[in-house]
Amino acid sequence: MNELDISKAIQYLKPNAEFSFEGTDYSTINWHVLEGSAPTWSEIETAHQAIKTAEAQAEVEAASKKAAAEAKLAALGLTADDLKALGLGGN
Repeated sequence: MNELDISKAIQYLKPNAEFSFEGTDYSTINWHVLEGSAPTWSEIETAHQAIKTAEAQAEVEAASKKAAAEAKLAALGLTADDLKALGLGGN
């Protein structure tokens, strides 16, 4: 895990916490604001995995929605480029 991953995992577990740390060393975490007890390294690792799983699931869902939208357009004889040409498509 890199520094960003650690920060995201801590924020996932303790959204109101304020903290700092050096590198990826758990022992250097300095809790400036913390409600309750500090999460363990194991809890941080588990949260990191949960975040990765949720992000992967979101990517799959987005791809599925895009494929469904393209299938609907195809059923109408249209493409995403046709919508863009009409000024109705994004990007």
